[in-house]
Amino acid sequence: MLSINEIFGLTIQGEGKRVGKPSVFIRFSKCNFTCSGFSIKYTNEEGIEKLGCDTFYAVDKTFKNQWRELSGQNIINEVMNLCGMQKPDIVITGGEPLLNWKSEDFQKILKYFHENKFNITIETNASINIDLNEEYQKNILFSMSVKLANSGEKYSKRIKIPAIKNIIENSNDSYLKFVIEKNNATESLKEIKELIKELPKCEVYLMPMGENVKELAHNEECVINLCINNSFIYSDRLHIRLWNDKRGV
Repeated sequence: MLSINEIFGLTIQGEGKRVGKPSVFIRFSKCNFTCSGFSIKYTNEEGIEKLGCDTFYAVDKTFKNQWRELSGQNIINEVMNLCGMQKPDIVITGGEPLLNWKSEDFQKILKYFHENKFNITIETNASINIDLNEEYQKNILFSMSVKLANSGEKYSKRIKIPAIKNIIENSNDSYLKFVIEKNNATESLKEIKELIKELPKCEVYLMPMGENVKELAHNEECVINLCINNSFIYSDRLHIRLWNDKRGV
């Protein structure tokens, strides 16, 4: 059984390499990070005010009453009902979905959608080293949102060079995506440059931090300029432009 926060769509992919593509999202519960440095304020189910990422409801275990335990087949059935007659991208996100990599149910989902010729993206922090032995696994697009110092996580926890290298070398077109905020952009750029020196060649996307349109506006111009000046690719957050901080769209 797999712990699922939400399954939703049809919608569009809002960020990264396949932005704008019709998509169904499978959001897994649980994460190995909290990313308190992203400073999204929320009140958990125990009434405690905390800081975290913009998907705190999939990370903070006090929200587990909102999570469901589903089999791989149940997840496939729900996704296919949402797809109807279409063949959207399947986006597997979290939380941190690679916590489930060794699960038979998780692999069943990946194999099913690969065999039925869906494009699959896994959004991951790339801190977990996984085995990529099967052909269907190598055809997944990994969107590696590697966390920088602005996440508040320790370097030794968030940067796992062997895990990142493994994904780059054993999958097709996978890419790095970094969240940048204006206030510490210089430090973030330095960290990115040091990191990519240790990695095989890979496309690098920069994305402005922000859980709503106002915060995106504060950070976006700085991030665009970093991309222009350093030959990186700008990733907007189209879902926030359209629906602000609304969930499930």
